[in-house]
Amino acid sequence: MDFGTKRVAGIIAQVALLLCSSSGTHGADVCDSSLVSNLPPSSFRSSSQLSSSHAPGFAKLNRRDGAGGWSPLSSDGYQWLEVDLGERTTISAVATQGRYGSSDWLTSYLLVFSDTGNNWKQYRQEDSIGSFPGNSNADSVVQYKLQQPAVARFLRLLPLAWNPSGRIGLRLETYGCPYTSDVVGLDGSSSLVFRLTPDPRPTSREVVSLKFKTLRNSGTLLHAEGERGRGLSLELERGKLQLLLRQGRTSSSEPRRLSSLGSLLDDRHWHHLAVERRSSHLNLTVDKHTERIQIPAEFSHWHIQQLSVGAVQSLGSQKPVVSQRGFHGCLENVLFNGLNLIDLAKHKDHQVTLMGNVTFSCAESVSVAVTFPGPQSFLQLPGATASSSSGSVSVGFQFRTWNKAGLLLTFDLPQGGGVAWLYLSEARVRLQVHKAGRALLELGAGSALNDGQWHSVGLNSRRGRLSIIVDKEEGGSAHAAHSFPVTVESHLFFGGCPPENDRQECRNPFNIFQGCMRLLTLDDQIVDLIMVQTRQLGIYSNLQIDMCGIIDRCSPSRCEHGGRCSQSWTAFHCNCSDSGYSGAICHSPLYEQSCEAYKHNGNTSGHFYIDVDGSGPIKPQLVYCNMTEENTWMVIQHNNSELTRVRPSPEVNQHSVHFDYSTEEEQLLAAISQSEYCEQELSYHCRKSRLLNTPEGSPFSWWLGGPAPGRVQSYWGGAQPGSQQCVCGLQGDCVDPQHYCNCDADRAEWY
Repeated sequence: MDFGTKRVAGIIAQVALLLCSSSGTHGADVCDSSLVSNLPPSSFRSSSQLSSSHAPGFAKLNRRDGAGGWSPLSSDGYQWLEVDLGERTTISAVATQGRYGSSDWLTSYLLVFSDTGNNWKQYRQEDSIGSFPGNSNADSVVQYKLQQPAVARFLRLLPLAWNPSGRIGLRLETYGCPYTSDVVGLDGSSSLVFRLTPDPRPTSREVVSLKFKTLRNSGTLLHAEGERGRGLSLELERGKLQLLLRQGRTSSSEPRRLSSLGSLLDDRHWHHLAVERRSSHLNLTVDKHTERIQIPAEFSHWHIQQLSVGAVQSLGSQKPVVSQRGFHGCLENVLFNGLNLIDLAKHKDHQVTLMGNVTFSCAESVSVAVTFPGPQSFLQLPGATASSSSGSVSVGFQFRTWNKAGLLLTFDLPQGGGVAWLYLSEARVRLQVHKAGRALLELGAGSALNDGQWHSVGLNSRRGRLSIIVDKEEGGSAHAAHSFPVTVESHLFFGGCPPENDRQECRNPFNIFQGCMRLLTLDDQIVDLIMVQTRQLGIYSNLQIDMCGIIDRCSPSRCEHGGRCSQSWTAFHCNCSDSGYSGAICHSPLYEQSCEAYKHNGNTSGHFYIDVDGSGPIKPQLVYCNMTEENTWMVIQHNNSELTRVRPSPEVNQHSVHFDYSTEEEQLLAAISQSEYCEQELSYHCRKSRLLNTPEGSPFSWWLGGPAPGRVQSYWGGAQPGSQQCVCGLQGDCVDPQHYCNCDADRAEWY
């Protein structure tokens, strides 16, 4: 195929994206009622209070009760005010005000939400840092409308900055409306099965939507099955949602992955999922991100006969597929084409079957996490309980991070015996015991531990044997014998060291740890991090307790054109190698848009990569540029440029020849659109082989192509489309004037 090019035309592609969403309230409904003003004092809690007249119950907007608002005992970065709304509620806006008649007000703050009063989640506006602007005086009201309404029972406001001439002072109001939902709890071996009533006129559009909160990072959410066992499954795998295609019960092939979307979905918060199936594609939405997915042709007329929630359940089977891990967690508002499946299950509808232990409530698992956001973050715990008179030590915890390096734990050994460092290096857990500048012992275990997943670490020293275990042996372990005591002299330091460390109790020659930790244990006893938060246990700085603030900057990836995204705790990076683009997000094209541009750069004929739309979505393609004095031709080869012998066969009454171009259809269409002239040469040489004319007038041969995919064409050799002629018929010089193609003369000579 040749393209004559005199100039480069720009192409602007407009892509329409259909977003599917559902929630307990609708955008057309009014959702701005006051939520705080009528709450009793018992609905308010705080980190501390300056006096009884500064109690959190006085923190109501425009009220002058008590001292005119809430103020904590100390004005520092560890204070918070909590409001219990009584039930899960849609929160659409927040308003703040300073303490009445004072110099006490906030200038910025964070909002965090929770369903249980634990495991808080920070609210972020469009994935930004998340701080909200506060007040400039004590009396004016600053209201902030949330771009995406939050659904929660508990709200906490965390002061970040306040009037430097005063202290923290606050009155507030939140606005919203009731949130209604139907909830079901599954335990990993239970499921909900919905069997559709056969419809003689099946719809061309099917929509499933729900919210889920998972206690495990893997498990089957949905399985839709249709004719001959063909189905689509949505499964969690390492906190990501996988869309899998299953070919049927008779197929032995593994499920085919069509797409992967979302990340960190195992954070024990609610996530929104919607799937819209149309005849040729799916729209898959996870939270705020939607992806359009083309489905195979054999699924274009496929319709759901059974929908399984929580497990892969085959039609007619009373047991889920054993090899599939079931979903362990809670589901909310499971809708199929507008039908509320949980409500049907509650009313024992005959179309819905409950398998195993299904509850109509959401059992919450309380696990307190702590976030180490960066510089000066550390947690100091007393080491007396971590060491015993037998000279042993046992410390355990889980962590998740994107960083390859950072200090996890350090403590001094007794009687000047040295120091122990447990740290990340090159995404492995390493242990060093040092004394007087030399290493007494070194161990390493695990790999690729900066993947954002939770990983467990155990450090044990007992009876002269020291070991570290990562991910309970699955990730690796290391052991060593030692002749010196390995116990904790006084304190354990997690994540880093205090900035002012005059006694040198804590030394950190490594990077700081940025990430989350949970399930800290000392001598097999769980550490109560809420006691740490309330200053009843240990010492800490710059920590976010009872929340894990990890975010995934690579989901969805900001790297364009297939650039590979990697990240640390604070930034992401795009690897643009082999993509054909450069720049921070692989946006700038490395190649010219046409052969004509290469010619203007002084190049001569040869093979070049062409990027027809520059920074647009179409990938570069390798073409041959034939540069003459008058014109420049872009030549795209196919797989069948040599003559192919067509022989008659007694078993087959037709012969098909396929032409596969070394480029994609969108690349061809874009190249054609920017060219002044385009031609495609297809030759058929014949001898006693009629090409077009049959006794009844229909052609013997045709080819597929043209402006629409798969359109049958019956013209040849330069004739006009639709003419059913060869060029000799158009010019009137065929060897037999009764026919419109030389081949149809049916002569023994080659034409």
